[in-house]
Amino acid sequence: MAAVSPAPFTSPLAESLAPGLLERFGRYVRVGTQSDRDGEGSPSSARQLDLGRVLVADLLALGLDDAVLDADGYAYATLPATISSADGPVPVIGLIAHMDTSPDAPGDGVEPIVHRAYDGGRIELPRGGTVLDPDEIAELRDHVGHDLVTSSGDTLLGADDKAGVAAILTAVAHLLAHPELPRPTLRLAFTPDEEIGRGAHRFDVEGFGALCAYTVDGSELGELQDETFSATEGIVTIEGHEVHPGFATGKLVNAARLAAEIVAALPDDLTPERTSGREGFIHVYEVQGSAAHAVIRTILRDFDDELLAAHGEVLRRTVAEVVAREPRARATVEITPQYPNMRSFVDLFPQVTDAAELAIRAEGLDPLRTSIRGGTDGSQLSAMGLPTPNLFTGGHEFHSVREWASVQEMAAAAATVVRLAEVWTTPEFRGATRA
Repeated sequence: MAAVSPAPFTSPLAESLAPGLLERFGRYVRVGTQSDRDGEGSPSSARQLDLGRVLVADLLALGLDDAVLDADGYAYATLPATISSADGPVPVIGLIAHMDTSPDAPGDGVEPIVHRAYDGGRIELPRGGTVLDPDEIAELRDHVGHDLVTSSGDTLLGADDKAGVAAILTAVAHLLAHPELPRPTLRLAFTPDEEIGRGAHRFDVEGFGALCAYTVDGSELGELQDETFSATEGIVTIEGHEVHPGFATGKLVNAARLAAEIVAALPDDLTPERTSGREGFIHVYEVQGSAAHAVIRTILRDFDDELLAAHGEVLRRTVAEVVAREPRARATVEITPQYPNMRSFVDLFPQVTDAAELAIRAEGLDPLRTSIRGGTDGSQLSAMGLPTPNLFTGGHEFHSVREWASVQEMAAAAATVVRLAEVWTTPEFRGATRA
């Protein structure tokens, strides 16, 4: 296939930021940081502290003397304002990204590969037989000429959310190198355990002290997201009765078989692979079991809280109906809230999304307002009193060994953060207050 011309950057600023961003991104993805659903501490896995220490060292090297990694695995720092309080209020604006990666795919030993000026064809990665095929991944067709970053094929890449981490660090480095650029006080936070729904559980909102914040944890170029799913987790536990199979007639109660029947009995049209848009789902993400004991782990999602509750009732009813056919079995269903839809909280402070729209437009992009079929730390933080919509990163195919990111789009995300800082120094925004 003939060579293609490199895709242009969204702005000269983005182009200037790309080399430093790519260097940071390459270092960060090599640090294994998968969170652990069964981990009881904070962070859920000690490995996340490794990246936290790297980030604090990088922030201190940039001159952010208050950079710290706290006992719960949250890294915080402050970039002081360049505007004066003599000219009016100096807003404090937060920038947030998460350090952990998903436990849904292998995440140790990440070896990033940069594919310069992507030619539009299949990308065959060297390990795992992994192929990125534009016939299967339609977004690739829109990225001909982009410099794409992938893993080697047997791990995820970690763009979710190390692309966001790198974008924030790169934007901060640029702002420090250009003190003539107006900026408010920027509070930075890098959180653990977002991928398992705990990223905001021990976040110090009061100590963070921000008027509002932005997670940099989205995907498509220009995305601005102020609505997420509401989310719960449903854990089904089944207790059977194990007997030697040679003497099992009329005695064995097989919990593993009951688990399989429950999964098969859940509605086919209420799964992630058969829903889209604003439709919610019940997703069975793990089944473990033996004849004596089985556990089904599910996540329940919807934009509407009443529909989310209805999905929970579907799960409970399905379990009850299956287990009723074997009265000697016992089953429990535990449904636990994970995060709320951020929309109702963000809407109370419209300036937070207005400023983001202006920053995205300043980077030469049309804001892409979308709802997240998932959640971010901002879902919980918004409910905790810190309005926190989500900005794009340029990463794609998250939670998969096929994950990839565009250098041009990651650089655009970093440039957007730089422009966002300036927006918050303008008269329209610097005096904004929350009700």
